[in-house]
Amino acid sequence: MAFKETVYIKAPVETVFAIATDFKYASKIMDNVVKAEKLTEGPVQAGTQIMELRNVRARAVETILHVTEFIANQKYTVKSESAGMTVVYEYLFQAQEDGTTVDFKGTIRSKGMKNMLIKPFFEKILKKEDENHLVRLKEYIEQQKREIT
Repeated sequence: MAFKETVYIKAPVETVFAIATDFKYASKIMDNVVKAEKLTEGPVQAGTQIMELRNVRARAVETILHVTEFIANQKYTVKSESAGMTVVYEYLFQAQEDGTTVDFKGTIRSKGMKNMLIKPFFEKILKKEDENHLVRLKEYIEQQKREIT
């Protein structure tokens, strides 16, 4: 199962992509993310690892995110794996005349009978936590733009 979201942001694709892929903004964009820190040296690219700390149901949960695809101003994908569950978040960016459209798709795969049984519960939690994060990205970027002008 996958969950999807699309949003239009009144800002250039370069700005939207730069903020979306700069993980220091993660806690401003995603409600449950406490912090995210890049673990690898250099610019974000395929192979980059990010430590993400989330507050999940009143518990601190640390996850290592792996950037699996990165095409500047077009696409990036992150993946995390834990206890037989794999979560993949894919983002597509498309420049529009006066802004940017961002398409998001989150998918969850499970291994093993136990994980197959808990997968629907896990999906529900993730969807609830992250389903509106593109709206928050939009609000953050457009608010910054208003404060500058």
